[in-house]
Amino acid sequence: AATAGAASPADKERFICIYPAYLNNKKTIAEGRRIPIDKAVENPTSTEIQDVCAAVGFNVLLEKNKMYPREWNRDMQYRGRVRIQLKQDDGNPCLPQFPTRKSVMLYAAETIPKLKTRTQKMGGSDQSLQQGEGGKKGKGKKKK
Repeated sequence: AATAGAASPADKERFICIYPAYLNNKKTIAEGRRIPIDKAVENPTSTEIQDVCAAVGFNVLLEKNKMYPREWNRDMQYRGRVRIQLKQDDGNPCLPQFPTRKSVMLYAAETIPKLKTRTQKMGGSDQSLQQGEGGKKGKGKKKK
């Protein structure tokens, strides 16, 4: 029986990684944006991506201290990577409306501007939102 902690190569393929840079309209394609600029969001955070994906029913894991390799800015708001389970063990999509990673990115980019933290523009308060739930928050053992 495989434990949730030990990810086999097959698990890695079912879980996709989304870095905030993929959805950032402040970035160029060369800097890591992966969706059309007119669909992208201004400086999305990994927490916001986690929120919208969890809300639609994805199995989501937020890795707070991961950095996008091309991200030169080391500020906390630019950190973070979201792992999303795209496919089930048998290879079928977990959610039929999201068959591809692109569909997930476009959905997140479309939904993030509608978040309460965005519409009210309180600034920086999204950190406290989801601390309660979710097991491992990337506090794994550091290797050397």
